[in-house]
Amino acid sequence: MADAVLNKDGQVIVTEEKGHVRILTLNQPRRLNVITFDVVALLAKHLENWERDDDAKLIVVKAASGRAFSAGGDLKMFYDGIDSKDSNLEVVYRMYWLCYHIHTYKKTQVTLANGIAMGGGASLLVPMKFSVVTEKTVFATPEVSIGFHTDCSFSYIYNQLPGRLGEFLSLTGARLSGAELVASGLATHFVPSEKLQELENRLLSLDSGEEEVVKAVIEEFSVKAEIDEKSILTKRAIVDECFSKDTVEDIFAALEAEGSKEGNGWLAPILKGLKRSSPTALKITLQSIRQGRNQNLGECLKKEFRITINILRSLISADVYEGIRAVMIDKDNAPKWEPSSLEAVDVLKIKQVLEAFEEELDLKIPAGDDFRWEGKYEDTLYAAAYK
Repeated sequence: MADAVLNKDGQVIVTEEKGHVRILTLNQPRRLNVITFDVVALLAKHLENWERDDDAKLIVVKAASGRAFSAGGDLKMFYDGIDSKDSNLEVVYRMYWLCYHIHTYKKTQVTLANGIAMGGGASLLVPMKFSVVTEKTVFATPEVSIGFHTDCSFSYIYNQLPGRLGEFLSLTGARLSGAELVASGLATHFVPSEKLQELENRLLSLDSGEEEVVKAVIEEFSVKAEIDEKSILTKRAIVDECFSKDTVEDIFAALEAEGSKEGNGWLAPILKGLKRSSPTALKITLQSIRQGRNQNLGECLKKEFRITINILRSLISADVYEGIRAVMIDKDNAPKWEPSSLEAVDVLKIKQVLEAFEEELDLKIPAGDDFRWEGKYEDTLYAAAYK
């Protein structure tokens, strides 16, 4: 049987039940399966129901055919809230609360990502028990380029990577291929796209959600992920050297020094891209990622929630709205950041963005399995205040 919720865009999420398998399909291919309020609400609803359902053993997440698994959050939704205080607070709260439950889900999940997986969309891929990618998969967390920050649990995820790869990916928004995702540990299996439907059919025929059983099926179709010699993963020593520096300014200086050496011309476009990004967002993101080295999942999500709300409130800068304008609204790709230089960014203001909220206004992370699905938005002070 199938269940779908309709809005002006059609069926944003389609679910199916086949034996002990539950299938969730992101169904806005023309919009690159952007994550809207409806998508977040439906994901949370179905994942909770299936975790509670003893008959559900295996969850499969995929996207309708198209070039994207999910391109991430609906930027226009955020831009439209520019003049309304906290108009997007609810969807942000619900998304980060959902991220916690995806990471800690009690049943086996498999994501099949055969296309773009960026930003919040990647949070439906990387944390899964099994994340399957193909030669068509393109991953990135490019939030800094629009004046935002690396979120949806990636300040936690990136600190599970070796060396300073997390800082590199968060600050540069660099793209990784499917093979690079597997090689870096951000995905579990590489399956050629022509084999993906056959794999899906086999998964849907299972009557078990046992991890070893599911893994064995996926490995029937997976192949070794081969990375190109030009891959950033082959240049880890330089990445670690440059992105281990204490400040964004020091990272820039290290990149310039390394880029001047013979054979390091590949660093020039990386530095150019960094210099085009919001100075404020760069500094916020570096602090968030660095703090994540000493934070658990829940602490990272609480921190990301605070940062996001403060950014959307333009607490110290309106760069996120300027970035979205330049990319999505006017499409001139010429954002005017304020301030426009790293040197002009007030360090004390960056600290202000990361300051803890009062406990009752923070993201509610469940305390133990008995209370696992508590802390929903409707039980917060925000819900009462913004009725």
